[in-house]
Amino acid sequence: MRAVVYDEYGAVPRVREVPVPECPPDGAVIRVEATGVCRSDWHAWRGHDPVPLPMIPGHEFAGVVAEVGPEVRRFAAGDRVTAPFVNGCGACEWCLSGQAQVCPNQTQPGFTHEGSFAEYVVVRVADLNLVRLPDAVDAVTAASLGCRFATAFRAVATQAQVRAGEEVAVFGCGGVGLSAIMVARALGARVTAIDLSADALARARELGAAETVQSADPVDAVIAATGGGAHVTIDALGSAATANAAVRSLRRQGRHVQVGLMLGAAASAPLPWDRVIAWELHVAGSHGMAAADYPAMLQLIVDGALDPASLVGSTTDLEGASDALRAMDAPTPAAAGIVVARP
Repeated sequence: MRAVVYDEYGAVPRVREVPVPECPPDGAVIRVEATGVCRSDWHAWRGHDPVPLPMIPGHEFAGVVAEVGPEVRRFAAGDRVTAPFVNGCGACEWCLSGQAQVCPNQTQPGFTHEGSFAEYVVVRVADLNLVRLPDAVDAVTAASLGCRFATAFRAVATQAQVRAGEEVAVFGCGGVGLSAIMVARALGARVTAIDLSADALARARELGAAETVQSADPVDAVIAATGGGAHVTIDALGSAATANAAVRSLRRQGRHVQVGLMLGAAASAPLPWDRVIAWELHVAGSHGMAAADYPAMLQLIVDGALDPASLVGSTTDLEGASDALRAMDAPTPAAAGIVVARP
């Protein structure tokens, strides 16, 4: 099969011929119809999130089941499917309780094994990790869900438990942030978007943000825009500054959800714990979404309440996926949207 491969961190990922992956007894081989190019792929390629080498990147995909192992019962060749980027082991207490996104033995295409910038990709423990796609959801739309949109959906709907009429502030208007704005609006919340890019904020307004704040020190402006502080803040960027500002932008008993990855020194960044305690704030992390939770999100898409396809900026081929990955060395304009490759 044809696949994008890099042999060293930072080395130019090139399209080459490699063997089609073997099907595990409990897994499935998926013929990839579409795969998203995500900044998480860039982090792995640059060595910020170490992976075994050589590596085929890619973890946001949709396609058709080409083969299943003898232990698979729920899926068969020809099924249209997608999968979350976190694949659970199926045996631990978290997987058995429907929380595969925090499985301690998780696998991730493009990180623990070869990913979806290829004509075929393997999903392990297929009965747990595959998601059957409705006919109304095409492959490009489904590929846009895999990491950014599904992660934002769980962060807003489950971890933050956003309710109609609440004030939500989203820090960072990249792929995850714009997805969070769309989900919060669908749940009836009023959204304030925060970013340093005017283009990103313009896109946020197009997707339903009622207020925008363009500032490196946005706390006072966010408190004013939300009428005394947000009920919910989402840090979709992931930095010491945005996490701290987001928590300080909450009203009493507000909820903060950290979605953006905190890498390097930011992994141990301080928060204003005096306020967390005195104001009874809730601080939670959010890491992807289990396959078991996809049906609710897919139903909102089928019903027209959510339109993740509007976040797709362009489609390309495998060579274009390599180009898009390398282009992430520079900041990606929000207006560019998600890049989806069709092998």
